[in-house]
Amino acid sequence: MELTRTTKLATAMLLVLNLTACVDDGTDGVNGINGQDGVDGISGVSTFVTRADVVNTNANIAYAVYSDSLISAVALRESLQQLVDAPSASSFAEAKQAWLAAREPYGQSEVYRFRSGPIDALKPDGTLGVEGDGPEGRINAWPLGEAIIDYVAVIVDGDSNPESPANALSNNIIANSDDYSQINKSTLQSLFEYGEDERNVTTGYHAIEFLLWGQDLNADKTGSGERDNTGGQRPFSDYYSANNGHESACTSGEQAVVDQTCMRRGDYLLAAADVLIDDLTAIATSWEPNVGVHYNAFVAGGNVSLAKILEGMGRLSFGELAGERINIALTTDSQEDEHSCFSDNTHRDIYLNAKGVQNSYNANYIRINGEIIQGASIHDLLVVEGFHELANQLRGALEQTQLNASVIDTHAKTGTPFDVLIQQSVQQPNILAVINSLVSQTDVIEQVIGALGVTTNDLRQDTGEF
Repeated sequence: MELTRTTKLATAMLLVLNLTACVDDGTDGVNGINGQDGVDGISGVSTFVTRADVVNTNANIAYAVYSDSLISAVALRESLQQLVDAPSASSFAEAKQAWLAAREPYGQSEVYRFRSGPIDALKPDGTLGVEGDGPEGRINAWPLGEAIIDYVAVIVDGDSNPESPANALSNNIIANSDDYSQINKSTLQSLFEYGEDERNVTTGYHAIEFLLWGQDLNADKTGSGERDNTGGQRPFSDYYSANNGHESACTSGEQAVVDQTCMRRGDYLLAAADVLIDDLTAIATSWEPNVGVHYNAFVAGGNVSLAKILEGMGRLSFGELAGERINIALTTDSQEDEHSCFSDNTHRDIYLNAKGVQNSYNANYIRINGEIIQGASIHDLLVVEGFHELANQLRGALEQTQLNASVIDTHAKTGTPFDVLIQQSVQQPNILAVINSLVSQTDVIEQVIGALGVTTNDLRQDTGEF
């Protein structure tokens, strides 16, 4: 199966070759000299690192991360097509694996939010508006009110419906062929956040996740009682139809239904992938070196762009990751409030989001093909400008967060996923350790902002959790 995934990835990379050209990683600096050992005897830190170098490297890494996200989404789309064309245990497993692989680069891209960049502010016409105008919600919004997409269990561990009953659709999109005769990109986009209800998520990674895994209904399959260590229970027979050569009945869970339902479910899966690819293409294009409008403006932004890098690092650390993505799920003990609640992949969300912050500080990113993109870092800049102790303090804080996140990652990979960890009082200290280290690194990021003399918005504005 590994060979198959590799082949698909190579195909996907060819399809987006125009977005993956080699780029200058910013290592040489604006003076064309690099590798000078000896800023107060510190080996490997160039005396020629400038703020412009740091900004340039950050932009090049952003392009690489979003390009990898796009490449992985194209590979995911191919796997989904194979599942729809020939549903089987193997094609179902491969589609799930492709989804998990696609989350790896995207999780590291979250640090480019909260800085008025394309992910938050890119408008359909390709220009930048304000935070909230961009495609982030269509790409990664959660939690879902999944009852508007497909069938759900009567009892679930959390709320699978919209925030307001008034914003519920009649039946669900897949079942309701009278109101939605065709399921395509336009249908999904027109119903996104229907009634201005943020739980009415019809597109993005988590809509695809729900259609692959289904709801995580715990050991008793009702949503009540003790949680087990597996993800959702959707069977691959949910994609059976005479259209793809199956004589066995199309299902919705354990119930046999008409073929049309499975065909529409397949249409939905592919349409959601198409919307995802369109959105990621627009973002990658806007970051394309020397071509993208945002790239050119960002690398010319000087201290303003440096401030945006630090603001994104701090706001993701504190409000989004520590608050919204971890602490809410912990304090409510709700599977519906964990980030990847259907696949039980939340441990990777936590680890990769934190890794993205560390990548931005160290100016280092490993691409999905193994290529290393690196260059002038904020750590280098702090040392060059005389803030040696602060540089090491932030590096240490980021390393501590990664260590704490890796504990959660290890627990999940050895049979105790995030949704079980938040139930077990003996393991909650592991969760709290990640939260506390994210808060601590935000404290140091604020000190760095002050030391470098740049101006940012409040790093703690995105949550009321603390």
